Amino acid sequence: MEVVDPVLATGLFSYAWLMIALPALGALLLLGFGRLVGKAGPYLAVAMITGSFVVAVALFVQQFGAAADHRAVSVPLYTWFATGSWQVEVGLLVDQLSILFALLITGVGGLIHVYSLGYMAHDERKRRFFGYLNLFVAAMLTLVLADNYLVLFVGWEGVGLASYLLIGFWQHKPSAAAAAKKAFVMNRVGDLGMILAISTMLAMFGSSAFIDVNHGAAHLESPWATVIGLLLLLGACGKSAQVPLQAWLLDAMEGPTPVSALIHAATMVTAGVYLVVRSHAIFDLSPDAQAAVVIVGTVTLLAGAWIGTSKDDIKKVLAGSTMSQIGYMMLAAGIGPAGYAFAIFHLLTHGAFKANMFLGAGSVMHGMNDDVDMRHYGALAKYLPVTFWTFAMGYLAIIGFPLTAGYFSKDHIIEAAFGRSPLVGALALLGAGVTAFYMTRLMLMTFAGRKRWLDGVHPHESPAVMTVPLIVLGALSVVAGAAMNWWIQEWLEPVTGAHPHEVALLPTVVGWATMLVVAAGVAIAWLVFGRRPIPAVAPEGNPLAVAGRNDLFGDDLNDALVVQPVLGLSRAAVATDAKGIDGFVHTISTAIGGLSVGGRRVQNGYVRSYALTMVLGVLVVGVVLILGLAG
Repeated sequence: MEVVDPVLATGLFSYAWLMIALPALGALLLLGFGRLVGKAGPYLAVAMITGSFVVAVALFVQQFGAAADHRAVSVPLYTWFATGSWQVEVGLLVDQLSILFALLITGVGGLIHVYSLGYMAHDERKRRFFGYLNLFVAAMLTLVLADNYLVLFVGWEGVGLASYLLIGFWQHKPSAAAAAKKAFVMNRVGDLGMILAISTMLAMFGSSAFIDVNHGAAHLESPWATVIGLLLLLGACGKSAQVPLQAWLLDAMEGPTPVSALIHAATMVTAGVYLVVRSHAIFDLSPDAQAAVVIVGTVTLLAGAWIGTSKDDIKKVLAGSTMSQIGYMMLAAGIGPAGYAFAIFHLLTHGAFKANMFLGAGSVMHGMNDDVDMRHYGALAKYLPVTFWTFAMGYLAIIGFPLTAGYFSKDHIIEAAFGRSPLVGALALLGAGVTAFYMTRLMLMTFAGRKRWLDGVHPHESPAVMTVPLIVLGALSVVAGAAMNWWIQEWLEPVTGAHPHEVALLPTVVGWATMLVVAAGVAIAWLVFGRRPIPAVAPEGNPLAVAGRNDLFGDDLNDALVVQPVLGLSRAAVATDAKGIDGFVHTISTAIGGLSVGGRRVQNGYVRSYALTMVLGVLVVGVVLILGLAG
């Protein structure tokens, strides 16, 4: 695909930086001058992200009306640093890809902010919480709007910091503090790949700007493209919780529920998909790197679905689902031009229906005294009607019910997967069936059947400040797919390349097969959980369920392969330092000290001792001379 240079910003686009500046200012005011802001702090945070959303909408409308070759706009800001032949500029790139992410981040993120007004109403530290939310949004917008990889990395690290602060927000809980540290450390592993990839780009192209990398990639040798692609994939695995760096994601549920919605729907976990699609010029040159992305995505979509079938914690079921759905997006991104647009399409629809379901789970928890165990739910449809109906819209979307959002976006990925490989397509199809099973299980255990509530629990619907965002997201879960299905490929083509697969109005053969597999998953879940009583404790004996409940033993594997060997090396290093290096130094110092003590005894100040020493010296010299002459 020919690289099209962006045009220089004029008019409204010159103010694109406001999308980042407004939530960044909100974070600064709330975290640095919170006492001056006072009780208005949460509302200030909502106002800042609302302003950011308004700017994003205005830019999108202007882009939509422009010619295709004038939709990518460069917004230079200032020179970051210059050294030798390198000059790194800070600038923004508002193109067809980044504006969609900006709309998702500010739109869904704004609804999460509004929802949080009710969810965090009684938290003593809510002002700080909203400051962290604004910081998270500002960092993610920096990531997706940057025009070069170095500035992208600033946002990348900002998202990592904000996720650490939000996951561990209730740090009085040891589990929350541990989960925050786990997410932070595991993401540093992925960040190593990003650092090496950017360093290699600087060495190969002399620049990290997207436009320079895209131009230079045309002359890049395939082995170097593979190296850069695999390093970028490592970074993507960390942020998007893909195998083998997925273990932090389920623990991240220790944070407040709005945090789970923000991380899983609109911000952090989408960053890896964005990175791969944005770097398509590199991946298009390396079939090996593309194959690695496909493998990672396929394995993760099945692993996340497996975990989702076995969890009783409603938030962790949804977390496993996020792993799986991001896996679909990574799979599509690895297919190449046939899948890039579908990866972004599913990312956008997933942002709506997954935020809807996470916030719905928070609404359930709100009415159930913060209990997350679905075995303590049942029959909640009657008591939480708005939550039920909006959650049901998200459920229909994620399983791919005809004409809902997921029906369009995920089915396109499955069809493109069959175009890549019958095996990959079959595994993606299997994932759709498992998704239908575990999501139906969640619906039945939560909203249907008989009451299984604990004593003292009185379910009640959430206030309007929480249910209105659910209604908006529920509506998007139904209509967003149909709204984007007919134009998103053409919209993204200048950024992602020509698309060899056209979307069809009616289901194809693969589409019909997908609907049958989904129906089978729903039916099996109904037979197992809809027609039988739900036991108070998960039954033992099923090794597949045991593996799923233990996150496929990912923590144990990490402990065996990484943690224990590292601890062993650290202990060996400490022992070597203490008994080897320090021991050697102490031995020398002890020997010198002993010699000095002996020397001090000789130097006693008595003349007779010195005379005796001289006599003994003369005798020794005489003996040596006599022996020498005799020899």
